Amino acid sequence: MATTPGILTDWPWKHLGNFKYMLLAPWVANSLYEFSTKGEDRDLSNFVIFPLFLWRIIHSQFWISLSRYRTAKGNNRILDKGLEFEQVDRERNWDDQILFSAIVYYIANRYLEGGSHLPLFRLDGAIIMALMHAGPVEFLYYWFHRALHHHYLYSRYHSHHHTSIVTEPITSVIHPFAEIVAYFILFSIPQLASLYTGTLSQASVFLYITYIDFMNNLGHCNFELVPKWLFSVFPPLKYLMYTPSFHALHHTQFRTNYSLFMPFYDYIYGTMDKSSDTLYETSLKRQEESPDVVHLTHLTTPESVYHLRFGLASISSRPLASKWYLWLMSPITFWSMILTWIYGKTFVVERNRFKELKMQSWAIPRYSIHYSLKWQREAINNLIQEAVLDTDYKGIKVLSLGLQNQGEELNANGELFIQKYPKLKVKLIDGSSLAVAVVLNSIPQGTTQVLFRGKLTKVAYAIAFSLCHRGIQIAASREDEYEKLKIALPTKYRNNLSFSRSCGQKIWVVGEGLTRNDQLKALKATILIPFSQFPATKFRKNCFYLDPPALVAPSSLENLHSCENWLPRRVMSAWRVAGIVHALEGWNVHELGDSMFDIDKIWSATLHHGFRPVQIPVSV
Repeated sequence: MATTPGILTDWPWKHLGNFKYMLLAPWVANSLYEFSTKGEDRDLSNFVIFPLFLWRIIHSQFWISLSRYRTAKGNNRILDKGLEFEQVDRERNWDDQILFSAIVYYIANRYLEGGSHLPLFRLDGAIIMALMHAGPVEFLYYWFHRALHHHYLYSRYHSHHHTSIVTEPITSVIHPFAEIVAYFILFSIPQLASLYTGTLSQASVFLYITYIDFMNNLGHCNFELVPKWLFSVFPPLKYLMYTPSFHALHHTQFRTNYSLFMPFYDYIYGTMDKSSDTLYETSLKRQEESPDVVHLTHLTTPESVYHLRFGLASISSRPLASKWYLWLMSPITFWSMILTWIYGKTFVVERNRFKELKMQSWAIPRYSIHYSLKWQREAINNLIQEAVLDTDYKGIKVLSLGLQNQGEELNANGELFIQKYPKLKVKLIDGSSLAVAVVLNSIPQGTTQVLFRGKLTKVAYAIAFSLCHRGIQIAASREDEYEKLKIALPTKYRNNLSFSRSCGQKIWVVGEGLTRNDQLKALKATILIPFSQFPATKFRKNCFYLDPPALVAPSSLENLHSCENWLPRRVMSAWRVAGIVHALEGWNVHELGDSMFDIDKIWSATLHHGFRPVQIPVSV
């Protein structure tokens, strides 16, 4: 929102939410009806408006994914400052201008003389449009843009766009409604000129709109991708085509580099930033970033590919959940699974910075279902091993194993890699000690008894030991789990353990394998605290389910603008935080296999560095 919002700031369909697309439905339905019933008199130029709309959505999404992936890797990145949830939310409705233009095109096609039954292509019309853009459009935009930086218009309109210092491709179209209307009128000049000279064609409109989207997206990428040889082959191109670094300076300096796509007006009127060439050269030479800490995760559900940071921004900025509209994308989801499997290489998902620490998250190109298949274990371990050796080669300090990458059946909680490579310099962390600490500190004070239920793991046994040490009674609701705990606990603590089918405890400590029938036995207002990597499936509305062990990240942790799987915003899993804390403290030890770091020590260090427990409700 602008500093002092002016008139026509909000979009007319702001309160419709995603139902705004219904505004397009009558036009699309009418277009399909006429195309199928009018025979030889059908209007192809009307029919292709909706495909153009879809193409623009796909084109923009491609740029979003490319930009986020490249800035996470770090090569050719322009600005280091990260994005935040506030910017993601502000730019959520980037498709408004595409919807607006589609509606206007339908109206123009129906009511504007000469706007229908356009020929497929006319070269003279394309030339006219190119000349009209290079002349009037670029000139008028330059001066209109400068006017928008006058304090009166800037505070009421253009400051909304400039709130984003670090830009993404979609930042290019984040403007108040009135400003978008003004831009649309400007971009209509070449099309109207071609229309009134009788030379307008379907191809020229498609190419011109694609050119505008391409240049807008390119200019707002936070990485430099225009090769230097392009300007060497054709030197005048530097006056006819801007670069991402050129426009990045406009968002950091504000009073320079006003041009639309062709910088020659900045040269003519002396508003070109003097550091434009230097920043361009520096950005091109920038190498891929080498982090201090890497968190190794993997894909979960088939739809989780959209939840990746470089997936769909509106989905990745919210906790992972099943959405009905993702079922419509099932064919794409299926092929993305196939391609991910074939690609077979670990990829960078996210980058963050905390204090002096540079961090990245990498993902194994496998889904949760693959980890349950015995015949996939060797292939998965090979991928994890490659990541381990890669981090060791790059001099990375700590590698934390997330989700099922540290499974006991898979690789003995990561110990397999230490046995194979005992001289590793990178420290491998399974994060079990911090996960235990988070669970223990999630149990409300004054608790005297808890129910234990779920698959027993390294973390589960450590929690049970600590609870008994504190004098808390543990009830196991399944006989096999009771027997395993009894064997694992020291003799002096076995009196704290009991077998009970009543399930009357108000605090449940649960893991994988918690069933619907188990949950139906819980009393009203029971608090279920998971110790597993994955959340429990919720079958009760009158009980409270905590997230898997996690902590709230400090406000100074940068570039955290996507949710980690099902966790809330700015909340990080304990396994991921453990790697960060180990690196900050400089602890030169592995935490894998049966070994576990000092629970009190890592909890104290975690709080010292600003991580905070997720708020625990005392009642429902």
